[in-house]
Amino acid sequence: MKEYIKEIEGGICAPKAFYAAAAAAGIKYQGRTDMALIYSEEPCITAGTFTSNLVKAAPVKWDMRIVENGTAVKAVVVNSGIANAATGEKGMEICDKTAEKMSGLYKGDKYSVLVASTGVIGMQIDPDKICRGCELLFAAKADTKEAASDAAKAIMTTDTHKKEIAVSVKLTDGSVVHIGAMTKGSGMIHPNMCTMLGFVTTDAVIEKKLLQKILKEVVDESFNMISVDGDTSTNDTYVVLANGAAGNAKIDSEGEDLERFKEALMYVSIYLAKQMAGDGEGATALFECHVYNASDREAAKKLAKSVVCSSLCKAAIYGHDSNFGRILCALGYAGTDFDPDKVDLYYESAAGKMKIVENGMGTGYDEEEATKVLSEEAVTVHVDMHAGNAEATAWGCDLSYDYVKINADYRS
Repeated sequence: MKEYIKEIEGGICAPKAFYAAAAAAGIKYQGRTDMALIYSEEPCITAGTFTSNLVKAAPVKWDMRIVENGTAVKAVVVNSGIANAATGEKGMEICDKTAEKMSGLYKGDKYSVLVASTGVIGMQIDPDKICRGCELLFAAKADTKEAASDAAKAIMTTDTHKKEIAVSVKLTDGSVVHIGAMTKGSGMIHPNMCTMLGFVTTDAVIEKKLLQKILKEVVDESFNMISVDGDTSTNDTYVVLANGAAGNAKIDSEGEDLERFKEALMYVSIYLAKQMAGDGEGATALFECHVYNASDREAAKKLAKSVVCSSLCKAAIYGHDSNFGRILCALGYAGTDFDPDKVDLYYESAAGKMKIVENGMGTGYDEEEATKVLSEEAVTVHVDMHAGNAEATAWGCDLSYDYVKINADYRS
């Protein structure tokens, strides 16, 4: 991390003039919070990336229109438990009612409210419950780290822990801006911008088109490089809200300040992407593949993602089994040309690093040592292609028995 970027506390409430809240509305779950609010005192410009799945949930359609139209946003309302996908016109009506209810509480326009949902596809949301939830959220909103933490917990479904982070960024003139973020996601994750929901707040003054441009670049290097199970969700959403409360000189052109802001957004996004990959449903380990010395960047990305997406490779990581043939096989069908007889392969974890393959053949390594390296909570496979100087990293998780159990019983 660069010296001008620092991790701070506060989550999505770390930037100035942002509030958060959580509420138990009984949307689907009982005995836990299942709605979250992000609220800004000042109107925000927005940037967003959304699912590439042709079957898009109603909230995705609602948010895409607002982001694309450039409407100023004041609030984001999120529910967990029901995805509001495959719900037809009733689903869009729920978005409208949610936005109308929340905007009425702060006397604003309903199109200043983004909505997001995660959970079971095909179920309808009770409008009375979600409107009551909006009232509870607005009454409870606060600008504290506790409120941010509560919101991050409320959007969880099968996640085992909350996912949030915040950083400060010093710009070239000495002014400081802040970025806060939270995500949820542990299953149905194979983004092309997972079910993934992500929300970023910033108090930076920044031009909308530039924010959209760098967001796309950041997502391509972070969330689009993770996979848990190969399924691209109907609800994938990653949005940035910028309210300008930091009062910095506007970032409105290419230059050092834009690069610093982008680096900070990249740091936040990669951190959260890895948190999601490592928290895959039933997962016991974060599985990372770093490909380097590839012919070009696109080849490196294809190769890295092919390895972390392979069910056989994921199962081998779960079993702590050094079956390197599966990795070579996944590289071979990645869809890019290379010389198999030049590939070197290494395992690395907290237990050490060892060379497994040299020039396409096993090195005669110690199997017990390899098992020890593969038994840690985070395992990296390094692949040297000896074909150029490009590199890329992808993140996934192992494939356990519990993944099937969780998804076989998901609706119950």
